Amino acid sequence: MPPFPPRRVHVVSHGPHCLDGVASAVAIARFYAGADVRAQFCGNPGINQLIQGLEIDEPLAEQELWITDISWTAAASDARLRGLAERGLKIFWIDHHRTAIERVRSGAIDVPFAHTIVDDRYAASRLVFEYLHDRLRAEGRANPAFERFAPVVQMADDNDRWLHQVPGSWELALTLRSMNGREAFEDLLTIDERVTYTPRMKAAHEKVAAEIKRSFEVAERSRTVLAAAGGARVVAAVCDGYPSEIADRWGRDFANAVFVLFDLKSAAISYRRSPDCGIDLSAVAAAFGGGGHPAAAGCEMPELLTQVSDAAARRVVQVIATLGTKHSGE
Repeated sequence: MPPFPPRRVHVVSHGPHCLDGVASAVAIARFYAGADVRAQFCGNPGINQLIQGLEIDEPLAEQELWITDISWTAAASDARLRGLAERGLKIFWIDHHRTAIERVRSGAIDVPFAHTIVDDRYAASRLVFEYLHDRLRAEGRANPAFERFAPVVQMADDNDRWLHQVPGSWELALTLRSMNGREAFEDLLTIDERVTYTPRMKAAHEKVAAEIKRSFEVAERSRTVLAAAGGARVVAAVCDGYPSEIADRWGRDFANAVFVLFDLKSAAISYRRSPDCGIDLSAVAAAFGGGGHPAAAGCEMPELLTQVSDAAARRVVQVIATLGTKHSGE
């Protein structure tokens, strides 16, 4: 007979504006239909704080914790997870980022997982889905609602690995990115195998089109191009969201290029590359404390915000100096 489901399932996944992270959480929720599934979404900057602050009531042996499409970096996070596992909580970790793989290889992760998959061959949602699909077969169970989620997982995998071979994957990722994380999670919980958009998803898709147009205008005005080693070019710009979409379009115009896009919405740097460029962007991001994949990575550069505000202030100081004391309040 199949095992009894856990009383409560906690999910910590990358998001809330990441199709792969949200799809990972939804796959788990569909698999455990009927259980109390509680999903939280977080970006890399806040994952250590979230893990260390996890509040899970007793008895832990009746619950599970799934961490998907994201990893942590602090020893205190390892310690928190170890403590939960020692008290009976089953912890699952599934990730596909290069930084996670390197940390596992170096022995930096010290947590007794119930099961872990760290593999960059597929996106996290596909790794989660295939693992759970295999469990269904091994347990001799059927779960039609879970199986119907397969097309969304295919789209998430296609988009996250930057293949864009599955029709609609890019559009779905953009649509969910503009939605509230809770709404995206809820809508994907009930979406059909045809991936029919809900009214909220349709409204979000229309909003995205206008926002992308605005971001392209900002990026075009701020773009700068520098030569780099090996004949590569570094194309940098400021954008107002949607750095991947900008890089994808510019990749048709710039050969052997690395795109460095400072996103005003996230106040973070996104790295992308043209299809013919072989530079490992995860290594570039790691040099600045970030991470990601060879073709798509990112990091934070808080000093850039200060540099922009300082430059703006200095220009105003210069203008005030030319106005004379009559305008200074004296």
